Amino acid sequence: MAGFMLEIVTPDRKFFEEEVDMVIVRGVEGDLGILRGRAPLVTPLDIGRIKIKKDGKTRIAAIAGGYVEVTKEKTTIISDSAEWPEEIDVTRAKEAKQRAEERLKRRDNIDVARAEIALRKAVNRIRIAEEKE
Repeated sequence: MAGFMLEIVTPDRKFFEEEVDMVIVRGVEGDLGILRGRAPLVTPLDIGRIKIKKDGKTRIAAIAGGYVEVTKEKTTIISDSAEWPEEIDVTRAKEAKQRAEERLKRRDNIDVARAEIALRKAVNRIRIAEEKE
């Protein structure tokens, strides 16, 4: 089965660049499976996971939202953050979750939307890291 080129970039690194068979991402309106030959598309991504399928194997990574662009030549994902499960510092993620929950409980002089996003990112990172174990 011929695949397509997938590139995932963050502000600090090229996270992934290989030919793959399929990628599944979480768009803001639900999951989106991308195969070779898919119609061109640009859409925002939600905080969640990326599933990369290649040669019968699946790799999962955590992403902090972003955008996906599908062209005839390749699929590009741009995100503020992307991490493999083994790269996630679970202790740090749990601390971030706790801080966000405390801010949301107090709700005094905080940016509620920002605290909710921080909480979602932390929960996503914890979930992805714990799935690998």
